[in-house]
Amino acid sequence: MSPAPPDRPLPPVTWHLVVPVKEAVRAKSRLEAPHPLSRPVLARAVAEDTLEQACRAVPPSQVVVVTSDPHAGRFARGSGAVVVPDPGTGLNAAVRAGLASAGPATPTPGARDGWAVLLGDLPALRAEDLLAALARCAAYPACVVPDADGTGTVLLTSTVGPPRPRFGSGSARRHALSATVLPLDLPHLRRDVDTAADLRTAVALGVGPRTAAALGLSDA
Repeated sequence: MSPAPPDRPLPPVTWHLVVPVKEAVRAKSRLEAPHPLSRPVLARAVAEDTLEQACRAVPPSQVVVVTSDPHAGRFARGSGAVVVPDPGTGLNAAVRAGLASAGPATPTPGARDGWAVLLGDLPALRAEDLLAALARCAAYPACVVPDADGTGTVLLTSTVGPPRPRFGSGSARRHALSATVLPLDLPHLRRDVDTAADLRTAVALGVGPRTAAALGLSDA
């Protein structure tokens, strides 16, 4: 059971948000795109829908996108986000590179800075759900919001300094060693997409316009 948040009101948090986006040609190797759609085109659409909502929830100047994908980089810069090159040595290294560029090295005295890491493969994400999750996470020193399956991590936060990323298979359990687990009732946030079944679930929730257009959905 997750501990209760503190009783006394806390100052609001200024969030510095890191979003890692893998190169589309290498992303989503387990996701089979519906014919004739290519996997890189789908992966790029999913990432751009995620980034759009992230930049609606958090001021774009406080969003750091870690990517070496030229399309994702252009989209992020056009949205006002900061772009940091992906070091190319895995997700955790990418997150660390983003955190190193996200906000102050230490919290400013008298203020509350927070650091958050959001996965870049959330096509059903809505800005209001990310805001709701960050508001809940603000009450704790560190939080992990697991994916819909409960094993992975979609959101990792800290209000005491940049968090230590431990992404990979079963990351929610590893992050829970030093963070409060918040299995929030926010399905649009918690539905990452790794497989065709995940994509179908995301479509049922309602995906963003670029993912919808890529899939040829009638309401795109």
